[in-house]
Amino acid sequence: MLDKTTLIATVCERLPRVETGHCLDLRTYKRNRSVTIVRTGPDSYDVFEAGFHEETWTGVTADAVRRLLKTLLKREFPRSHKVRLYTLPSREAANVNRMGHGAGRFGED
Repeated sequence: MLDKTTLIATVCERLPRVETGHCLDLRTYKRNRSVTIVRTGPDSYDVFEAGFHEETWTGVTADAVRRLLKTLLKREFPRSHKVRLYTLPSREAANVNRMGHGAGRFGED
């Protein structure tokens, strides 16, 4: 878990090291909201927002990701002080880790 105040710098530091097709997944403590950044080229990223809003940006540069993250952190993680950061091999792997809506306590239905 990373402090939200240093999160943008950490993400921008890790983005160039992410392999094409792999992603960085940012999540709240409860893992019910996320921002996923998928590397699609040398300086091209797709950003997926899943939480209060569902939105997608494609072909975004690293500088634009930095600016976009400022907005998304305020919108998706307004009361969070710590954020989970995962490096995953694909966006599909990020969706597996998402908590389902309607699941009861301890995963009961």
